[in-house]
Amino acid sequence: MNEPTLQTELAVLNQISRALIRHHEVGEIVQEVLDILYREMGLQRGTVTLRSGNELRIAASHGLSDAERARGRYLLGEGVTGKVAQTGKSALIPDISADPNFLNRTGTRKSGEKIAFLCAPVIHDDKVIGTMSIDRQVTPVSDLKRDLNLLEIVTNILADAIDGCRQKIAEREHLIEENRRLQEELEKIQKPGNIVGNCHAMREVYAMIGQVAPSSATVLIRGSSGTGKELVARAIRYASRRRDRCFVVVNCAALPENLVESELFGHEKGAFTGAVARRIGRVEAADGGTIFLDEIGDLGLSMQVKLLRFLQERTFQRVGSNEERKVDVRVLAATGRDLEKLMAERLFREDLYYRLNVFPIQLPDLSDRKSDLPQLAEFFLEKFNRDHKKNVRRISASAMNMLLAYHWPGNVRELENTVERAVLTSRDGVIHSYNLPPALWECGGATVGGAAGTLPPTGGGEEGLAAAMAKYERELICDALKMHRGNVAAAARRLKSTPRILHYRLAGLGIDPADFRR
Repeated sequence: MNEPTLQTELAVLNQISRALIRHHEVGEIVQEVLDILYREMGLQRGTVTLRSGNELRIAASHGLSDAERARGRYLLGEGVTGKVAQTGKSALIPDISADPNFLNRTGTRKSGEKIAFLCAPVIHDDKVIGTMSIDRQVTPVSDLKRDLNLLEIVTNILADAIDGCRQKIAEREHLIEENRRLQEELEKIQKPGNIVGNCHAMREVYAMIGQVAPSSATVLIRGSSGTGKELVARAIRYASRRRDRCFVVVNCAALPENLVESELFGHEKGAFTGAVARRIGRVEAADGGTIFLDEIGDLGLSMQVKLLRFLQERTFQRVGSNEERKVDVRVLAATGRDLEKLMAERLFREDLYYRLNVFPIQLPDLSDRKSDLPQLAEFFLEKFNRDHKKNVRRISASAMNMLLAYHWPGNVRELENTVERAVLTSRDGVIHSYNLPPALWECGGATVGGAAGTLPPTGGGEEGLAAAMAKYERELICDALKMHRGNVAAAARRLKSTPRILHYRLAGLGIDPADFRR
């Protein structure tokens, strides 16, 4: 065992300064410092604790097993370590077996073993952020006070690095907590069984999800805006081995081009104007989990090169750093753009395209899966009844016909918004055609005042204006009769008409009020 001398202390400080230059990961720095103290000072055990709220946890150690490290938790003011963190003053225990304040929480010290315990606070910006402690055998020539002074110097040197370690742990814990908090809600929409639709095209999508989910292959999800690309990405993640790890979404189109690299790969402090602190990127935050790159076709060419390298090697560099970092992350990407056309125009790199296009999944437009539309509409009807505390029971036949006739350029997202609007405007528990937005009518223009409100223009179309007007009139009358169980007088009052005129129209349209009394 080495006893403290000026030469030993200088050797310790020299090696620590080299470690700070050589390593950039704070965990590696702290671990090497403990190893240096072991080699040069002969410590038996050493720990670095970090403060989180009112609790201290061991973040790095020498001479402790994983189980012993896990037991090393102290409340502020509890035991020697807790009191050092609470007061900000170092502590020296010449013989831990004779001091009642020493808890031996990790269970590493043997009963009756004469060991000295030295503990110094780690202070950053005048706040105690943790402690560093060492166990030292006592000999007749031991100078424990000198050892404690050296330990205090070491903690002062490492304060910035240890604070970086604390911030990194806090960032990861925040991401884990956020992921856990959203898990219950996400599970409802992540399962393929909860993706609504049973047409042939969607069954093929479900089959592809089942094939690719267990692997780590890159997936390129293609489809028009509003077809549910992110929903499919979540379904793949949910069915994979990474389902309990983080899921990070990056909308490439929403990020300014000059910030995309920093957002994806992070940056070091001072890397550019406004970079006042180190920040980990989305890729690093997703380590061990899945990252979803939405709207990948909107990336600029310069960023495409850096993304290509990351996809090939799973390594990256933070902005302002030359250090290569490696992560274990699965990449899912999506786009609604024609990548082949972009490649022909030299706006998208071919090598990136082939790197992404390992397992493509093409989602159909809603106009190509009309058989799923009634099921989707009913799903959204139930959803918005719950969300808005409404009691809309059904969608009328004419309204459903309009939904089926529309071409849906906004796909499922547009249908969702349409049903929400209809639920909010419905007054009688039924979605009528006049509850649907004007875009669903064949063409815009004039409006006609009607009994139930404003009649949306139907336009000429193939069936002609007269047929369209008759269809709308039939719907109004049938809905009124349904509401009043075939009572013609009550239906006439609702339509602001008279029973005589209504009987005339019923005869002309071939409607029997008795059909509504059942």
